[in-house]
Amino acid sequence: MRFLFSLSGLVAAAAAVYGAIALLVSSRQQQMIFFPSPTITQTPADFGAAYEDVWLSVQQGDRTERIHGWWIPVPPSQPQRGVMLYLHGNGLNIGANADYAVRWQRLGLSVFLFDYRGYGQSEGAFPSEAAVYQDADAAWRYLTEDRGIAPEEILIYGHSLGGAIAIDLGVRQPRAAGLIVESSFTSIRDMAYRTTPFGFLPIDLILTQRFDSIGKVPHLQVPVLYAHGAQDTQVPADMSEALYAATRSPKMLWISPTGGHAIGDVDGDGYGQAIREFLDRYLPVRVPL
Repeated sequence: MRFLFSLSGLVAAAAAVYGAIALLVSSRQQQMIFFPSPTITQTPADFGAAYEDVWLSVQQGDRTERIHGWWIPVPPSQPQRGVMLYLHGNGLNIGANADYAVRWQRLGLSVFLFDYRGYGQSEGAFPSEAAVYQDADAAWRYLTEDRGIAPEEILIYGHSLGGAIAIDLGVRQPRAAGLIVESSFTSIRDMAYRTTPFGFLPIDLILTQRFDSIGKVPHLQVPVLYAHGAQDTQVPADMSEALYAATRSPKMLWISPTGGHAIGDVDGDGYGQAIREFLDRYLPVRVPL
């Protein structure tokens, strides 16, 4: 009997620990996904590009919150392809992406790079899946309504978590010129099972931040380039392969054999070639008159 009491006590203790871990993960999952920083340490000017500060308004309940971004135009005298809406990943802010944005600008794309609410100088509470989708919508309206840019001239780009936001926006904006998804994942569910120690939890029941890209890509109508580094230690490269396989619209897949999570830092030449092939097909260069 003493053994049975001891066993039941162990089971009860294990159940209590399991429940506590599940509750912690459920209540803190936003903090496990988003890692914003308020401090911007670099701007496009540090990389030789002129830019304009932009502030957008987003309605949150009965109050208005502001989003901060940078408009980085291609000089009028230089060849142009169109416009890029740049959706950055889950860490830091637009300052950490200034260098990459300027690289795109040098390919002939005027870039709008902005911070989701809770990041950088943007206002608002801690980020959430619903909020970043709303912020991407505000950025799209800024380009199409405030700047009067045709959807067919806008390329949506997203890196890592930004790729999931880009896919969501791309489904809802079928007239966009195209979509580039770099180093992104199939879903938060899949990431939890494959890259965290929480796979033993009832993930489907407790997950509120889903970013279910694999369920959305079959509905894309825009052309898509999926790019990933085979050496990526944060997001498995086969997740881009799965997204590619599930996509029905015109699509390309490029896996860098040497690239990591930021492909261009290691395999710049290979990445540049894949990007130019996609851009030449869907956003060709326009030479100024």
